[in-house]
Amino acid sequence: MKLNDILKEIEVLNIVGDPIVKITSLSLDSRSVEPGGLFFALRGAAIDGHQFMAAAVERGAAAVICEQLPKEPQNGVTYVTVENSHKAMGLAASAFHGHPSRKLKLVGVTGTNGKTSTATLLYDTMRAAGFEAGLISTVDYRIGAAVIPSTHTTPDPLRLNAMMATMVERGCGYCFMEVSSHAIVQERIAGLTFAGGAFTNITHEHLDYHGTFAEYIAAKKRFFDDLPTGAFALTNIDDRNGRVMTQNSRATVRTISLRAPSDYHCRIVEQHLDGMLLSIDGVELWVGFIGRFNAYNLLTVYACARELGVEKQEALRILSALTPVNGRFETIRATNGTTAIVDYAHTPDALQNVLDTIAEIKKPGQKVFAVVGCGGDRDASKRPVMARLAAAGSDMAILTSDNPRTEDPGEILSQMQAGLHPGDKAICIIDRREAIRAAVAMASADDIILVAGKGHETYQIVGTERLHFDDREEIQKAFLDYVV
Repeated sequence: MKLNDILKEIEVLNIVGDPIVKITSLSLDSRSVEPGGLFFALRGAAIDGHQFMAAAVERGAAAVICEQLPKEPQNGVTYVTVENSHKAMGLAASAFHGHPSRKLKLVGVTGTNGKTSTATLLYDTMRAAGFEAGLISTVDYRIGAAVIPSTHTTPDPLRLNAMMATMVERGCGYCFMEVSSHAIVQERIAGLTFAGGAFTNITHEHLDYHGTFAEYIAAKKRFFDDLPTGAFALTNIDDRNGRVMTQNSRATVRTISLRAPSDYHCRIVEQHLDGMLLSIDGVELWVGFIGRFNAYNLLTVYACARELGVEKQEALRILSALTPVNGRFETIRATNGTTAIVDYAHTPDALQNVLDTIAEIKKPGQKVFAVVGCGGDRDASKRPVMARLAAAGSDMAILTSDNPRTEDPGEILSQMQAGLHPGDKAICIIDRREAIRAAVAMASADDIILVAGKGHETYQIVGTERLHFDDREEIQKAFLDYVV
């Protein structure tokens, strides 16, 4: 593709060199530049890509998009200056791959909790309805039935558009993707055309990146502000910021609620350890999910499916046959009736939701043991809150490691302990494997063990190493050792 065709929708400040040079590939890493490639010089928190323009040229870059020209531009190379290289990269990637998002019905799901479950269940729903679809989520990326390991909740624009182009080639008509606040701020979704967007909820999270809760809200809201006319904007009005999200949206606003009049409404009729009876838009159906948070996820899935044209009865039929996403309130039963629940809950709100659900479904006399940790190199303000919630919602809280990364796990636990009240039943066991084994050893027949924080993850990040660790495997091993 010629460079000037790639630049059509980009606000260019200046071009030095040949604007119709042929571009054969795109790269944001100078080490992966190929002859004839277009290199994007991106300013990051730790590294400035402008330092690697010369290296990219040495590897054969035909053109460079940057925010500042090098002191000595190389002859035979075209330099394009823009105000924001990140945004330009998104627009360029979309153009280079033939604007694949315009050939798909692309739906973005954003919010603090529920993004993965909602996006994945939407993918499952549309495929069950007979349509081919793609998925971009924290757990994995899917192109039809093909599964690709996930690297980021929302990948960079180059990979994102390349995957969507493949989806189009393989006959996908839909794509469902998690849209993280980081991706919005970092312009990873620039150039994409969305058919709809869904807001799940928002609670304190990622303040280490955004600085304030107000900035975090603003990042999420920007996604809905940018939705085009003709798209739908679905929002959860039971969240106090639900209506705020869609205030300035040009899209058609639709609402969901479990508590108030709304376009799509749900009521929990009853729930047990193996599922819930829901009433959605006046029709009762049994689903294999547990908890109010899952009722919201399923209602969002139903509403999006309806907005995408799926008939009511067909949407409800499919909903009743869906199964939970790996690591989201996933249950493992021991032979003596003890139930372990593995959940990705790693925010205060998500942990509270899971503990509330357990409290609603547990039988008299059943004890609850909660194994909870907090990640290193992440928002430290939630650590004491997580410990306090774990202690308040269980008979014994076991505080442990959860991806300590480059922080001292002992210091993380000390910060968690600061949230405990006198008399709280809680112990600290740094080794996560031993913490799980301790919970299983303390539990009696029919008790409930919650292991929260990692969910589907099959690794533990210690220092800069990613070591194999799967909560589900460790629970099953502990059951074999302790349960007779």
